[in-house]
Amino acid sequence: MMDLRKAAMSLRKDNSALRTDREAVVNSGEPCGDTKAVVARLRAAGCVFAEDEAQMLVAAARTPTELTVMVDRRAAGLPLEYVIGWAEFCGLQVAVDIGVFVPRHRTEFLVRQAAALTLSGAIVVDLCCGSGAVGAALAAAVERIELYAADIDPVAVRCARRNVAVAGGQVFEGDLYEPLPASLRGRVDVLVANAPYVPTKAIELLPPEARIHEARMALDGGADGLDMQRRVAVAASLWLVPGGHLLVETSERQASQTVEIFSCSGLIPRVARFDDLDATVVIGTKPVLHSDSGE
Repeated sequence: MMDLRKAAMSLRKDNSALRTDREAVVNSGEPCGDTKAVVARLRAAGCVFAEDEAQMLVAAARTPTELTVMVDRRAAGLPLEYVIGWAEFCGLQVAVDIGVFVPRHRTEFLVRQAAALTLSGAIVVDLCCGSGAVGAALAAAVERIELYAADIDPVAVRCARRNVAVAGGQVFEGDLYEPLPASLRGRVDVLVANAPYVPTKAIELLPPEARIHEARMALDGGADGLDMQRRVAVAASLWLVPGGHLLVETSERQASQTVEIFSCSGLIPRVARFDDLDATVVIGTKPVLHSDSGE
């Protein structure tokens, strides 16, 4: 297991270089002709943040020809993160491949809640990991964690391996806990699961960038949006150490149901909310029994 402090420094160095590139574009005075043309094209395509996106595209493109191709793809509706190949998340540059769930800024609150419960040397599992953004961000925030991640989508797994490997973690392909090493049972300190929680009928109401381009399995949480949370919660106690924690992102409207799911699964639940990001996290703790504590 490599030193995660070095991994975090490497990720932050990459991100610092990224910010320098952006600042060079932003502070170069009057926008160059290419930037003006890109802004106009993106505005015409309906991009709300045309100026910001134009700056990022210009910074990412290595040649005028590549810039033209990238602008064409963005104007056609491809999410910006797929066009440039990465998303900024918790101050890190996270690789994102086409079709993989794009990490949302609200999920940074999930990372902060998990980091507050994670000690150096902890065993951490990131289920439904998608790009691996949550696990990578936790590895950057907490020194020397032992990180494991899993997803059922092979495209997401390939993407996550690029992000998690730099943190010394491992990514497994399969359904929830199924592909994880059996040796982790009863040893996991922190289990995070940004499982899909959009009700099936609500998917048609999502923005086109998500509805059309992201894998449906990364969005669809079943009839009430909570099917995956039920499956994660019911088996969590088999994998957590006594006193270990399961954290899931949910919606404010669904939080009370998620709390009930956790309680029925033998976890002690509480809700954390951050209005600025419209972020809701439910945290479930595995009880410590007298026999577990040695009393």
